Amino acid sequence: MRLMGLTSLAAGFFVLSAGFSDANAQLAISANDGKSTLVEGNNAVLETPLPDSVTLLDLSVSPPKVLAEIAAPASVIGPPPSAAIAPDETFALVTSAAKLDPADPKKTVPDNRVSVIDLKAAPPAVIATLEAGAGAAGVSINAAGTLALVANRMEGTVSVFTIAGKTLTGAGKVPLGDAKSGPSTVIFAPDGKTAWVTRDGDNKISVLTVDGSKVEPLKRDLSAGIRPYQLDISLRGDVAAVGNVGAGTGDADTVSLIDLKANPPRIVETITVGQTPEGLKMSPDGKHIAVTVMNGSNKPKTSPFFNDNGLVVVLAVEGAKLTKVTEAKVGHWCQGAAWSKDSKTLVVQCMIEQELQVFAFDGKELKPAGAIKTKGGPAGIATAQR
Repeated sequence: MRLMGLTSLAAGFFVLSAGFSDANAQLAISANDGKSTLVEGNNAVLETPLPDSVTLLDLSVSPPKVLAEIAAPASVIGPPPSAAIAPDETFALVTSAAKLDPADPKKTVPDNRVSVIDLKAAPPAVIATLEAGAGAAGVSINAAGTLALVANRMEGTVSVFTIAGKTLTGAGKVPLGDAKSGPSTVIFAPDGKTAWVTRDGDNKISVLTVDGSKVEPLKRDLSAGIRPYQLDISLRGDVAAVGNVGAGTGDADTVSLIDLKANPPRIVETITVGQTPEGLKMSPDGKHIAVTVMNGSNKPKTSPFFNDNGLVVVLAVEGAKLTKVTEAKVGHWCQGAAWSKDSKTLVVQCMIEQELQVFAFDGKELKPAGAIKTKGGPAGIATAQR
């Protein structure tokens, strides 16, 4: 693909523009892991690691415009929603599930850091570093901008933070009952009264009740498929979709649809999408779901399940049914995806290529629309629409 935007970050972190007062802009962030790569299908530390970073984008223009690069800890460990933007786009949160081992820089160890990034500063910058739990992964901010949740993969908990302006304060942890449950994605429902947590360690999806800063398990777990990983909820709050990454043994894996209006909510549809649906994002208009599928691109080249490209698959949501609309080839070990507000531009993160691959979508087809280079592998992505 033709490269647009950042073609080189060799000079280090810099800002392309300062001050983001344009009311028509739509901010997005990509959290980039500078230390990780794949070696024979295994996550490994680069020979010469780069600093982790966050790329700030404007999705209101096509191709998306790069606004800034910010130094902040990030990690490919965990699902792509390891970043979140406040509803008013004033600040962002980025988690770091893993860091270089101080005792052996060729290895990584669990991390617990959450960076608070002021998006209105000139230049944008980290203004606070918080501690969540071991393996801090998925993060979500409620629609009121008053509460944040972080899924802690390595300890089976969800951290709770209250928000006042751009200041976050720890308000405890919610245990999910099993330290090996592997909480991955956590996301608020649009009304803020519940939150949903995928547990790829024990194949469950948990529901949390939210009352002010009090967050508790509802004791209602759903079963969608093997290793539910990224979950997203429509902006209307009527349905949710979850990608089930499976066992990684070359079999075709699935995406499930959850009817949130049913009492109690339940899985109503499951569709096959290919090997390892890593990332998943519902379009703002609620009509489509973009799924990033590994397609074997993360496996050793000697594997019978290896393919020399990943896929981005678009599904249509019609009531309680999912239907495949189209797909396009993407790079290798691709992670998350984000839509523009008009649901016409789709951005896909590809780790090995270290770029954001951009597509135009007309409701029927995906057409390549360029790519944006990042410093490090893009691993987490978010817009203010979650």
